[in-house]
Amino acid sequence: MAKKSRSNRPASNRAASASSASNRPVQRANGTTQSRALPATAETTGQKNSPGLIVVAALAASVLLFWYYHGLVLNQMTDLSGGITMPDQLILGYGVEHIEALRGAMNADAIGQLNYVHKTAGLMFPLFFALASVLAIGLTVPRGFLRWGLWVLPLAFAVIDLLENNAIDALFTGALDPAAVTAASIMTVVRWALLFLSFGAIVFALIRSFVKTFNQKWEEAGLKPIGRG
Repeated sequence: MAKKSRSNRPASNRAASASSASNRPVQRANGTTQSRALPATAETTGQKNSPGLIVVAALAASVLLFWYYHGLVLNQMTDLSGGITMPDQLILGYGVEHIEALRGAMNADAIGQLNYVHKTAGLMFPLFFALASVLAIGLTVPRGFLRWGLWVLPLAFAVIDLLENNAIDALFTGALDPAAVTAASIMTVVRWALLFLSFGAIVFALIRSFVKTFNQKWEEAGLKPIGRG
């Protein structure tokens, strides 16, 4: 009489027991427990993708600033200089004759406009490009000498670019110094070289990251990774 049949338990109690049993860790034969893996949520997926989206947005903004600065504003400055190209655009540098021609063709308002361009678009582009490059390299290249070596290029570009802007502005004030022209020309050449090298560093970092990710997925599929014997 004291014993009760298990089948006589209320259905609600049996359902609660089954629910609690399903929430317990899985018991293995060797006595260890293993928690059930939780599916990835949209929140965690978004957290993984957000740094990549930030890098893409920063690089896209850098491209737009480059086009605005070099493709639009500095090209329009030729309307104020009688068609003579601004020193910033001359990848291979310039000499005293080019600066003298600009000084003769540009009035005070045109020179003031060039100074204003250097303080606005000429300031934003190198800083934003350096920031975007550092982000792209930092998120795709692991810590070490390689990352620091790639970081040096865009950071050096930003510094040289800002110094070049000041050097060019100084060429239009006071007596023309040939040594100052040579120094500004060298900075212009170095600036363009660092810009191209920085762009190459970004491409290298992105391709390296893509190959590494592709090889990991390849290994997970049980196949031989690319580039390994």
